[in-house]
Amino acid sequence: MPSVQSLTRALDLLDHLADAGGRATLSELAAASGLPAASVHRLLATLVAQGHVRREAGRRYALGPRLVRLGDVAGHVLGEGVGPALRELVTATGESANLAGLDGDTAVYLAQAPSPHPMRMFTEVGRRVPLHATGVGKALLAAMTPEEVDVLVARTGMPARTPATLTDPAALHDELAAARARGWVLDEGEQEVGVRCVAAPVPRAPTPCAVSVSGPAARFSPAEAERAGPTVVAAAARLGEELAGLPDDDADASGGAR
Repeated sequence: MPSVQSLTRALDLLDHLADAGGRATLSELAAASGLPAASVHRLLATLVAQGHVRREAGRRYALGPRLVRLGDVAGHVLGEGVGPALRELVTATGESANLAGLDGDTAVYLAQAPSPHPMRMFTEVGRRVPLHATGVGKALLAAMTPEEVDVLVARTGMPARTPATLTDPAALHDELAAARARGWVLDEGEQEVGVRCVAAPVPRAPTPCAVSVSGPAARFSPAEAERAGPTVVAAAARLGEELAGLPDDDADASGGAR
């Protein structure tokens, strides 16, 4: 389906604003987008008028208040859509299941289904975590090329979060190669001590996503994690189909098959 250029460019500007931390000048947005400053100014004027962007002092632009409502509703709808698949994963593994997406150079948690155990892992939706030190993050990296991983790591570094965190790019590449071969990655307390996590990238998702199960290492043993790996991969495949799916009525409206 052909895209509407002005709409695509406006949405890209919102992404560039988010990548800049929510605020940027017109010249910074022009440089990031590759568009002429005059074109960026016209697009921003429309976004400001709609409340999606607001203008601040010093010729800076910021994400606007209307996006808060959109984000809240989008998060609720996403949670409803992926909830059944995540709950199935909890039933199959007994541990908390998460969906995370790539947000700039970090992973952001989008949805969670909690474990029924009194002692369980809880991750707040909206929390951002580093890619090199988390299961979902390494799953997202595994879906990238080695060259893309090198560029990202050069930008972010690999700071240690726990004594188990991978801090050597060569070791990270070895682990990602093994993950690509088996389909899933393992987080051995690399972000939080005492937590074990199995994660897999979500194929066909419109934006890069990963799904995981995580639990206390005392209960979620290496053997349990090994058994959970294929289950997580299968859940990721189902989630990919759901996230990539197009409702029949949308296909009809665009002139698709009836």
